[in-house]
Amino acid sequence: MAVEPPDEPPTGLIASVRAVGREPAPERAGQRWGFGAFLLVEAIFILSAVFITALARTSGTDLGSSVAFILVGSMVPTVLAATAAVVVTYVRGNGPWQDLRLDWNRDDVKIGLKLGALGLVMTYVAAVVWSRLVGDDNATSAIGELVDGAGLPVTAAVVMFCYVCFLGPVCEEIIYRGLLWGAIERQRWSRWAAFTLTTLIFAASHLEPLRTSLLIVIAIPIGIARLITRGLTASVVAHVINNFLPGLTLLLVSVGVMPA
Repeated sequence: MAVEPPDEPPTGLIASVRAVGREPAPERAGQRWGFGAFLLVEAIFILSAVFITALARTSGTDLGSSVAFILVGSMVPTVLAATAAVVVTYVRGNGPWQDLRLDWNRDDVKIGLKLGALGLVMTYVAAVVWSRLVGDDNATSAIGELVDGAGLPVTAAVVMFCYVCFLGPVCEEIIYRGLLWGAIERQRWSRWAAFTLTTLIFAASHLEPLRTSLLIVIAIPIGIARLITRGLTASVVAHVINNFLPGLTLLLVSVGVMPA
């Protein structure tokens, strides 16, 4: 009797997305954390941001003119939250490499690069449409408002560029498409549910109501990278690529090379 050959893995982004629903959900043996861990991490993010803002105000510091508070206020909450997420996986699970799917490989990097490039196009188109709807005065992100006109020193501007383009994306992916995605999968919900919820919560968590719709568009290709590869490699790469041009613009504006 003839033996049928095994099904070949899907090739191409569209085929990979279509195949998601037919693939079994990944096992999460040994993971003892869930939504409670994500809520704890979000609380750390929000409370640290509130504390830094309150500290600046009680000391009479203008957040928009203090280089130290611009850097600390922009970076510390996200880094603290991501660090807490990693600690949770060590204390209540198998560690970040297994629980958060931090398994790096070349194929996922390629997928991340492709979706990151797609994300740049989507972001540019969405940003143009969005800025026309809300006006240029309302089209600046929270970090952009902080550095706008601040005249950051070159060293501080480079640090901010590295955060926006590299450290920030890694931390955000650990929190949302790592910890939150894993909490959703632990409930045995579908990966499409994980994709939808993480995309919406990622956009809302930036606490910029006016930009939420734009952030959803930005998050879609990043979430698709996580969806079809099951790991953070592709989504981290896609996020880095997507943030590169905005980060470079931020750098050039902050040092006065480009007009604000």
